Amino acid sequence: MSEVHIINHPMIQHKLTIMREKETGSKDFRELLKEISLLMGYEVTRDIPLEEVEIDTPICKMTAKKVSGRKLAIVPILRAGIGMVDGLLTLVPVAKVGHIGLYRNEETHTPVVYYCKLPEDIQQRLVIVTDPMLATGGSSCDAIQMLKERGCANIRLMCLVAAPEGIAKVQEAHPDVDIFVASVDDHLNSDAYIVPGLGDAGDRIFGTK
Repeated sequence: MSEVHIINHPMIQHKLTIMREKETGSKDFRELLKEISLLMGYEVTRDIPLEEVEIDTPICKMTAKKVSGRKLAIVPILRAGIGMVDGLLTLVPVAKVGHIGLYRNEETHTPVVYYCKLPEDIQQRLVIVTDPMLATGGSSCDAIQMLKERGCANIRLMCLVAAPEGIAKVQEAHPDVDIFVASVDDHLNSDAYIVPGLGDAGDRIFGTK
């Protein structure tokens, strides 16, 4: 069974509280999401492999450590997942970015795929799937399945807020994918929104309704 990592650093929790407030505008919401994504990125990448390399410092030669292998790919689930990319790119500027476009059918609450563009070598990378809200889990499960069908074997899901129902669905469908969240909220309401949540993340990021 995959692990759920709740990243409860005080600064993350502080910023998340401001994001939850309905008075917080799109500009502040976007900036806070970027900041939280950067902070969460430290934990998501904590165990990536290192290799020893020989370098010259201004003083002498030494053996130091660098990230080993093909490094990272970041794959946001459109559209809200885009809001988490800049924070991760600040941490890992050399990461490649793919995109998976999904939207939720408002009647069935199931995801519909409309776009998929990924780096050619994505199967050789640690893939971090980003989506601020893990609600029903349908979009995340479908995105992860699409990645697996393209040869990806090292996938992590990074969300801001999750509902227990969404976590359970991802764990059942993809028990090999660890989930990283800043908060596990109470439940989903009848419209499949997370309670207490923070509303529609895409609308709050981009100022749409």
